[in-house]
Amino acid sequence: MAGSPDDSQSAGLAAAADPSVVLAERAASGDELAVGRLLRLVAPRVRAVVRAVMGAQHPDCDDAVQLALMGFVKALPAFRGECDPAGYASTIAVRTAVAARRRALVHEGRRQEPPEMASDEESPSGMAEAGRRKELLRELLGAIPIEQGEALVMRIVLGWSLDEIAAYGGVPLNTVRSRLRLAKEAMRRRIESDDRLLEELQGEP
Repeated sequence: MAGSPDDSQSAGLAAAADPSVVLAERAASGDELAVGRLLRLVAPRVRAVVRAVMGAQHPDCDDAVQLALMGFVKALPAFRGECDPAGYASTIAVRTAVAARRRALVHEGRRQEPPEMASDEESPSGMAEAGRRKELLRELLGAIPIEQGEALVMRIVLGWSLDEIAAYGGVPLNTVRSRLRLAKEAMRRRIESDDRLLEELQGEP
C-alpha cells in the first residue's frame, strides 16, 4: 500500500534536512562539482568497507575502491534518499569487493598476500593470528554465492541489522535470513572439511 501524503511529505522534509542527500540529488542531475564533493564525502567509508572485505594489503584493493566509487556515481540516478549516501555507497562497495575477491581467487589461484602490519600497541604474534583468521574468512567468501557473501559481509563486517540488509538490497527479510543461513552453513562445512582451517580458526597450535 502506498504511503500517505503526510508520510511522503515527512520523507521529503527529512531528505531536504540532510545536506548529503541534497548533494547526492545534485550529483545525480549531472552537477560535476556536486559529484566531486560527494565522492570526497563517501570515499573514506567505501575504502574502509573494501579493505575490510579484501584485506588492506590486497593488491587489488585500490582498484576495487575505484570501481566501487565509479559504480556509486553510475547508480546515483536510482538513489531515492531513503538512507544516507555513504550507506548507499557502502552497499555498492560490498558488492564490488566481494566480486573482486572472487575474481582474484578464481583467476589467479589464491595467491599469497603480504601480511598485514601490526600496530605498536598490539602484539605482533597476536596480530598475525588475528590477521590469518580474517584472511581465512575472506578466502571462504570466494567459495559461496555472491549474494550470500554480500549478506554475510553486511551482517558481520558492517554490523547491519537484517532489516537494513533487506532494505539496501531491495529483497524480502526472509530472503536475507535464508542467504545468511546458507552462507553460514556453507562456511561451516568448508571449515570442518579442512583440518588446517579448523585448527587455525580455533587458534590451536
